[in-house]
This record gives sequence, structure tokens and C-alpha cells, in this order.
Amino acid sequence: MALLTTEDVLNKKFQYVKFREGYDQDEVDEFLDEVVSTIYSLQMENQELKEKLEAAERRVAELSNSDFSPAEAPAAPVAETPAPAAPALTGSQDAESATSMLALAQRVHDEYVRDGEEQSAKIIAEANAERDTIIADAQKQKDSLLNQLEQERELLENKINGLRTFEAEYRSNLRSHLESLLNEVGNGEN
Repeated sequence: MALLTTEDVLNKKFQYVKFREGYDQDEVDEFLDEVVSTIYSLQMENQELKEKLEAAERRVAELSNSDFSPAEAPAAPVAETPAPAAPALTGSQDAESATSMLALAQRVHDEYVRDGEEQSAKIIAEANAERDTIIADAQKQKDSLLNQLEQERELLENKINGLRTFEAEYRSNLRSHLESLLNEVGNGEN
């Protein structure tokens, strides 16, 4: 895995996501994982170099305190170290570079978290507004339907009352007519 440079971090561009605002979260997470991995690798390399420097300084101190000449000193094994990809940095520059890279990664992370929280709040607010609109529309439809049903009920009750009145009048008229017919028939037999 190639180590990231500060230019890689500063110049990284993420793809925009369709159907919602923001960057592709998986792509951002993968990049942050790369940043963390690079920082970890640099910290490990920095630690190894510090240990080698301390060992070399102890060896120099031993040699400077001893009474024999450098020609008599046994040859110290030379460990081959890979050539650095970037220009050689001092320990403090490595630490500053790692610290600045970590600060950059933290800042980028914080920005994405803040953006995510803002987007989340916006989506929730939109959903709440849509919910309120749907509830208001449903309430209006319910009220309208209840009013319509109430009007139809009153209309039907008026028709029923009208039919009852008609029935009572019809029965009364029919009874009167039948009684008058019976009276005529009864008078005609006498």
C-alpha cells in the first residue's frame, strides 16, 4: 500500500452522491481509513528511527568513552533501510508532519460529521414538515367527508320525516274515505 502524502490529502476529491446532497460516505470512510493507516505507518517508522538513533547515540557514546582507536573497533552491523519516498525529514519534522496530517484528518472527519448531522437535521425537518402536511390534509379530508355525510344524513332524515307525514296523511285520508264509503253502504241498506 502506497503511503499518502499531504498533497494526496489536500487534493482528494470525492464523488457526489445521486438523490441526496453530500459525498459518498463509503468513499470518505475508505479515504479516512487510508489516512489513518498512513499516519500509523509513519508513527511506527518514526518510532523505529528513534530507537535506531538512540542505539547509534549509545554506540557513539561508548566509542567516545573507550580508550581504543576506531580501527580497533569491531564493525557494527549496518542495517539496510529502504530509501524514503519523500525527502528525508528530521524527527521533529516527522512528528510535525504526522501531527499536521492527523489534525487534517481530524478536521476533515469533523467537517463530514458536522455536514452529516446538518443533513440529518435537514432531512428530519423536511420529514416532519411533510408529516404535518399529510396529517393536515388527512384532517381536512376527514372533516370534509364528515360534513358531507352529515348533510346526506340530514337530507335522508328530512325525506324520512316527509314520508312519515305523507303516510300519516294518506292513512287518515284513506280511513276517512273508507268510513264514508261504509256510511253510504250502511245508509243505503236501511
